[in-house]
Amino acid sequence: MNIPGSGLAKGLAVTLRTLTRRTQTVQYPDAQPELAPRTRGVIGLFEENCTVCMLCARECPDWCIYIDSHKETVPPAAPGGRERSRNVLDRFAIDFALCMYCGICIEVCPFDALFWSPEFEYAETDILDLTHERDRLREWMWTVPEPPALDPAAEEPKEVAAARKTAEKMAAAQAAQAAQEAQAEQESKETKEAKEDGA
Repeated sequence: MNIPGSGLAKGLAVTLRTLTRRTQTVQYPDAQPELAPRTRGVIGLFEENCTVCMLCARECPDWCIYIDSHKETVPPAAPGGRERSRNVLDRFAIDFALCMYCGICIEVCPFDALFWSPEFEYAETDILDLTHERDRLREWMWTVPEPPALDPAAEEPKEVAAARKTAEKMAAAQAAQAAQEAQAEQESKETKEAKEDGA
C-alpha cells in the first residue's frame, strides 16, 4: 500500500543526509583539480626531436596537423666528404578545434617529438585561435610529467642493453691496451737496466 507523501519523505531524507556530509566541490580556478597521471590535455612538441618526416600529419584522421619545412645543405663533417641536405622545421601547428585527441600522432612519431600534456586551460573566444603554433606547443612540452619509473624486475630495453655491451667492450679494450702499454714500458725498463748492468 502506498502512503501519500512517502516519495516526498524519501526525497527529504536524501536531502538531509546530503546536508550533513562534507562537500566535495573543488573551487576551480582558485583550487586546481588533481588530474590523473595519463590525462590527455593537449599535445606538446619537443622540437629538437622533430625530423619533419610528416608521419604524424599523414596518419592524423582529422588532418589537423600543419607542417611546413625547407631543405638546408649541411657542409661535410670531414674534409673530402660530401654535402648533405636536411629538413628544417618552419611551422608546426595543431588545430585543436578539429583534433579528436586520439593520440595517433604521438604513437606513430618515430623520434618522440610529441607528448601528452595534462594542460587543459586553452579555451579561446574565437575558434580560429584554437590553431596553436609550435611556440605554444613547445611551452606545453614543459608541463609533460616524468614517465613512471620502470619495473625493477622488467627486462632491460634492447637499446640500453646494446649501449651497455658496447660500453663494456670499449672499457675492456681500453683496459687491455693500458695493460699492453704498461707491459711494454716494463719490458723497455728491464732492457734498459740490463744494458746498463752489461756496460
